[in-house]
Order: sequence, then C-alpha cells, then structure tokens
Amino acid sequence: MDVIKHSEWADTKFTLHLLSQILGKIKLETAEQEPQWAHVTLAITPNGFTTGLLFHQDQAFQVDLDIYESRILINVEGNMQAVLIETAKSIKTYFEEIFEALASKGVELKINPRPQEMAYKNNLNEDATPLTFNWEQAIRGLKLFHFAAAAQLKFIGPLRSRKMKPALFWGTFDVSSLVLPGIHQPYPEDKVIEKAAFDEHFIEYGFWLGDGHVDVPAFFVLPYPFVNKELDSERLKPADAYFEASLSEYFLMLDKVAGSPQPTRAMQEFFRSTFDILSEELGWPDCSYYFTPLDMPEQRAKK
Repeated sequence: MDVIKHSEWADTKFTLHLLSQILGKIKLETAEQEPQWAHVTLAITPNGFTTGLLFHQDQAFQVDLDIYESRILINVEGNMQAVLIETAKSIKTYFEEIFEALASKGVELKINPRPQEMAYKNNLNEDATPLTFNWEQAIRGLKLFHFAAAAQLKFIGPLRSRKMKPALFWGTFDVSSLVLPGIHQPYPEDKVIEKAAFDEHFIEYGFWLGDGHVDVPAFFVLPYPFVNKELDSERLKPADAYFEASLSEYFLMLDKVAGSPQPTRAMQEFFRSTFDILSEELGWPDCSYYFTPLDMPEQRAKK
C-alpha cells in the first residue's frame, strides 16, 4: 500500500479540498435535505468525486471532479462543459468558470462563498492566489480514498441497520460512514452544523488524510453521544489501535495498517471491535440482528 503523508501533497490536497467545497455547496443548495447532512456529501468515483444527480427547477445536472483527466465536468442534461484543473489557477477562477458553465446551460445558482469547517477563511469567489495541482500526488491521494471507502463498505454494507454509506465530507475532507440505531439525542448547543449532524446516536467510521500536526493519515471511529472517558481496551483490535478520550475517538494510523500482514483483516477487526465496545457503552439495544448473514449467493467477482 502506498501511504502518502500530508506533507508530501499538502498544497495539492488543499486545492482539491477547496474544489470539493464548491461542489459540496452546490449540493447544499440543491439536494433534498437528509439527516446528518447526508445530502451534501460527495460520492467517491474511480476518477475523483461527484455531486451525483441533482435537480434545479426543471433541469437535471451533475458536477464531477476528475483527477485522472485533470478537469471538472459540468453536465446539464447531456450538455457538457469542462473546467481544467491546473497549477497556478486560483479558486476565484475555478469558482467563476464552474458557475458560468452552469449558468450558460440555464442553471443559475448562488452559494455561500465562505469556506466551511476550514482554517482557511477567504471567500472562494474572491481569492486570486495561485493554487498548486500535482497530478501524481493527487492520484496517490485518490487511491487512499478508494481504499478507505472499500474498507468501510466491506464492514457497513452487509449490516441490517440504518446507515450512511462511505462518502466524502467536504468540510473536513474525510471519507466517512455512519451506523445509526434510531435513538434521538439533540445536540446541546445552538450551532447550525452540529445541531443537524449530531441529533441522534451514531457510530462514525472515518478516514482522515492528516494535517500539519499529524502527518500520517488515519482511520478513526467516533461515537455520538461523545464518550470522554477511558474505555475497555482488552477487546480493541488490532494491537496498534488506541482510544483518545479527550477527542472521544478511536484511531488506527494508516502506516500501521499498511505494515500489517493482512491490511483488510486489520481494518475489519478495528471496525467490529470498536462497534461492539461503543454500542454497549452507548446503551444501544441488542445489535446482534445487525450482523445476521445475508441469504444471497456468493459474488463470483469476489472469489
């Protein structure tokens, strides 16, 4: 497994994060609202990520970010226009080109240009600072998204429960999924994002690319309600996983997964052991039904 650290592609990652903000904010204004902000997440694709099918008035449209082809593809009912992703282009220019392409096909949209959940605070439609795009680095990062989505889906897919499948959360730029038992738990503070994201019990399985403080990407597991106390570690697997009580999160660093003799098995052990510990800690009703095997033929492609 190729583990690209934050420091190896920080500038290119920043560019993709800003572009994901534009795509995500388009979904925020047009997709039908869902619990936990599920409607604004971006689907991971073989080539990058996408808004998926959206509707504006009487028109269907979609915006895809294609890393392999270094372009953003705007598709309004089969009428396509490309915006090139290239070094030295600013987020202001990307913003203008994307919304001009949509408007030229009759999709007139306005979004809040202020970045969301980022330390960067410049308006997306105003910052003319040249950005970096390194194709090779971006591909390496995309492959980590693919690995994370596949690992999460392998665990969460067969569960007989309400769930949110793996998707890109563009505020934090991580790939995450949720398991929800249907227990209402309002967020105690009046914060726009949090009170919709945290209003019922869940366990989140996520993958984060690292930052200036933590250079190595990591898988994490976050419960809500938060658990800010030490938890039983005897059942936690694999051995390299750990719980950070101050953050209410389990972590498994990607380099530890990559160094494991069986990375896929290590991931599944991490997800299942944390589920068992946290579902008990949160007092969820018996979850054994979630793991009842599916009565389906074995998939030939996975033999």
